[in-house]
Amino acid sequence: MPRKTPLERVRAIIAQWPETDERLSHGSPTWWGGKKTFATYHTGTYDEGRPAVWLKAAPGLQEALVEADPDRFYRPKYVGPSGWVGVRLDKRPDWGVVEGLLLEGYRLVAPKRALKQLDGD
Repeated sequence: MPRKTPLERVRAIIAQWPETDERLSHGSPTWWGGKKTFATYHTGTYDEGRPAVWLKAAPGLQEALVEADPDRFYRPKYVGPSGWVGVRLDKRPDWGVVEGLLLEGYRLVAPKRALKQLDGD
C-alpha cells in the first residue's frame, strides 16, 4: 500500500472529528469546525517549497513552539500575527504532535455540541 501524502494524513486526522468541513480557501484545502477555520494546508507556495499545515493556536503557543523548534514550527504569513502556527511537514513530522495541535485548534473553534459529541458527553 502506498504511503500517504502529508495532505492525506491531515485529512484522515481531521475526518475523525464531528462537524468539520473541508473547502478550498485562497486555493488551499482549509478546514472549518462549525463556522470558523482552524487549519489550512499549503504545498509550499508560502513556505519555501515545503509542505505545511497552518493551524489556530491558543495564545502564547506559537511563540513557545517556534522558540523550542524553529526548524519544525514557524510564524506563517498572513495568519501568524493572529497567533496561528505553521508546522512543516516535509522532514518526518511527529504525527502525534501534529494531531494534538490540530485537535487543539479544532477545540478553539468547534461548536459546543460538536465538542460534547467528541468527548462522548
